[in-house]
Amino acid sequence: MKDVDLFLENLHYFDKTFKLIINQHSNQRKVEYIQLSDLINNYSSFITNRDNEKHWNHIKQSIEIITLIENLRNNSSICIQIIEKYRALVLGLENEEITDYFRNIEDCIEKEFGDFQINSQSKVLMVGSGAFPLTLLMVAERTGADVFGIDIDDEAIRLGRHVVNKLGRHLSIQIEKKTVEELTVIKQISHIIFSSTVSNKYDILEQLYDLTNEDVLIAMRYGNGVKSLFNYPMQKVDETKWHIVEEIIHPQSVFDVILYQKVP
Repeated sequence: MKDVDLFLENLHYFDKTFKLIINQHSNQRKVEYIQLSDLINNYSSFITNRDNEKHWNHIKQSIEIITLIENLRNNSSICIQIIEKYRALVLGLENEEITDYFRNIEDCIEKEFGDFQINSQSKVLMVGSGAFPLTLLMVAERTGADVFGIDIDDEAIRLGRHVVNKLGRHLSIQIEKKTVEELTVIKQISHIIFSSTVSNKYDILEQLYDLTNEDVLIAMRYGNGVKSLFNYPMQKVDETKWHIVEEIIHPQSVFDVILYQKVP
């Protein structure tokens, strides 16, 4: 049980450190971004360590542990938002660093839809595009598709547009602060990607059933087990509306992907 105790000690360490950084940021005190980058990299490695999956299975799911898990999921997401905004702000500077976390995301994007390939005729929506819309840029650059991003954070919208203007002005990318119901192109969307850190993603999926065309393909990023320390886990769906097309497991990634389509 010593390994499990060490695992729990690490969880409490990450929780304490994330809270410290969020407190510094909210009080407009200087955040050491190199330190934050190292923390995110270490947390990503911790989550993808297969030994930790074993330890996870031995944890007793007490109220205290469940609260700790929820705090870690929420606070690590906030810290990712902080570092995304920082990366957007320093874009183009010589000392810009790309964290292992971002490399991890890059490695997964190409495999996002499995055999259901995006092409130049596709229209792709990202729910939770963030301040550094890496997915939008990579999809648009590599496929020529029309790409749309939505987010609820005003600063993320502004910085996301700044990044696209710097890196993808030649690409068909639009970023808006809108809900799926407000998107005029929603019926034309062929592929939808959900960020793994969108807390209400399954509620939005329910809305999408009536809003989207019958052939739309949904890529839901999620994390179960130890990966739920960073991602919101998979949930059951209404089987009369959505069916699972494919589960794409990325052992070395911080999230996995499940593909949904409408039930015929």
